[in-house]
Amino acid sequence: MAPAACDTILAHFRGTHEDLEAYDLIVTGDLGALGSRILKDLTWEKGLDISSRHVDCGEIIYNVIEDEFQGGSGAGCSAVVLNSYLYSKLMSGGLRRILFVATGALLSTVSSGQDESIPCIAHAVTLER
Repeated sequence: MAPAACDTILAHFRGTHEDLEAYDLIVTGDLGALGSRILKDLTWEKGLDISSRHVDCGEIIYNVIEDEFQGGSGAGCSAVVLNSYLYSKLMSGGLRRILFVATGALLSTVSSGQDESIPCIAHAVTLER
């Protein structure tokens, strides 16, 4: 899912001509510790260093221990963190602007059974107070 998130984030900044500094946070769905590191590496390689602003919903909920391959449902983690932690930070003024990038895998029993790759998707929305 990290490559899908990378493509979406880069497309957002290309399309809006915004600066990274315009956002307090860039938040992804549940990439976990490893996926977050991969995302930061991918965006850095393409000329955008998001490491100072990126957080991952799975990392907010779970202990960040890469060896345990933590994680859960990207949709579940995104919904929980957005509708509780991030929403309250926006309403209190603790955060002003967030790029929220929900990630997901398009799982299929057919493609998995045929040893096909798992296509992934990412959608972005800007949340602003």
